[in-house]
Formats: sequence, structure tokens, C-alpha cells
Amino acid sequence: MSITLETATVDSLDQVVEAVASWQQDGGSVQLHPGDLGWNSSFGADALARSLRVWRRDGLILAAGMVEDGLIRMALAPAVDRDESFAVELLADLSDPERGVLPAGSASVEARYGAAFRALLHENGWVADESWTPLRRDLSEKVEGCGLRIEVVDENNAPERVAVHRASFPNSTLTLERWRAVAASPPYRRARCLLGYDADDVAVAAATVWSAGPGRPGLLEPLGVHQDHRGHGYGKAISLAAAAALQALGASSATVCTPTTNTG
Repeated sequence: MSITLETATVDSLDQVVEAVASWQQDGGSVQLHPGDLGWNSSFGADALARSLRVWRRDGLILAAGMVEDGLIRMALAPAVDRDESFAVELLADLSDPERGVLPAGSASVEARYGAAFRALLHENGWVADESWTPLRRDLSEKVEGCGLRIEVVDENNAPERVAVHRASFPNSTLTLERWRAVAASPPYRRARCLLGYDADDVAVAAATVWSAGPGRPGLLEPLGVHQDHRGHGYGKAISLAAAAALQALGASSATVCTPTTNTG
């Protein structure tokens, strides 16, 4: 059985997104999610496709990775969790700069899943870097009200969504045009952008939620509160609204990951 490495194309994006979505499962490690692909589509479908590496065995996608500045964020199919021969091929592709995945010198692999692959990384001198902690909420029970007026973002209120995001993340480069690219991406078909308004009808918080399909874990990414409106519980409120939106989309749980050093 032959294993091939390829760079995704615009035409193959749908197939890659669906494969990554199908691998999401509760109770396992949080790996690359369709929402990560969606949010990183802000520079357009061409740029997203060029950043994606896809591994197939006999035509079937079994792994995918998104490359960003010497880092590849991986997702693996459950079928290859303990597949040592597949792990050997992955490591060979990641270790050889000539194969067009990672550059020579310092590089990082975000591999939260794949027992055989992770073991092989350790055996070959890769060392653990920054630790991330997944936060998860089960969605089998009804989510309580959030206390904010919530609107789903569309073309009419998208400028407000962009403004709240930029005020939540000082280094953000999000623009209306880039938000439109996200909204036009394949993963966004199962996503929602939300805006939270306070009692004075001021937009104070925003979040984007990404479903991987009914019965699978959904992702909150990104979520932020306007810097001028912090300290009022709006972060919790928009998180509840995001969880409720994922529940309405059929997600089994709501997940977000944060650096373990983030004591808040």
C-alpha cells in the first residue's frame, strides 16, 4: 500500500475539510480542527490550500497538516493512531526539507494525537515544547442563557464583528475583506460568527464557532471581549452563547485550547 504526500489544491479543499472533520472525536486529544482551517482561510482559498499538506494511502486521506512559519499542526485519522509504518513515513516527510513540509533547522510539530507518531517523534529527538490545555463543555444538556443580546454575523453587521475583534486582540490584522474570505471558506458552511451586545446595544464581545458535524466536538476560535468593556462577565456570556450555537448545530461538545501558562 503506497503512501503519498501532496500539497492541497483549491479543488481538494472540500475533501480535506471533510476528512479532518470526520476525525474529530470526544474523549481524545484535540487535534487540528476544521475551524482552524476556516479561520486560517482569511487570506483566501489559494493561500489556505498552499499551507496544507495531505497524506494519502491508496487515495484515502489519513493525515493532514497546516504549515505556518516552521510549524505544522497535524490531524490524523483514528485508523492510523497506532500504525507504526504510517508514522515512519510521516516522520520521514517532516524531517527532510527537500520534501517541502518543514524548513531546515528549527521546526515544530503540533501532534496532539497519534500514539505511534508521537512515540516516534520522542524516539527521534523531538522534545516537548509549550503545553496547551483543552477546555471542554459537554453539550448533552441545554445551555443556560448568557444575558447578552446575540446576533449572528452577516454582511450587515460584519464591520462591527471586525471592530470588536481588533479591539479584543491588539495585534490583529483582521479586516472586513479577510472576514469575508473566512465566511466564504468551506469550513464556514458549518460555522457561525456571533456578536454580543450589552444593555445599551453596544457590541462588546464576539466569537466564531465551528462545527465538525452532528455528534462531533465543535470549536470556539476565536473569542474575545472588547478591551473597553472587560470586567463585566462578557467573556463568560459570549462563551455560553457560543456553546449554545454549537449545540444548535448538533455538536456533541464545545472545545477551546489555551496555553497552559495562561493562568486566567
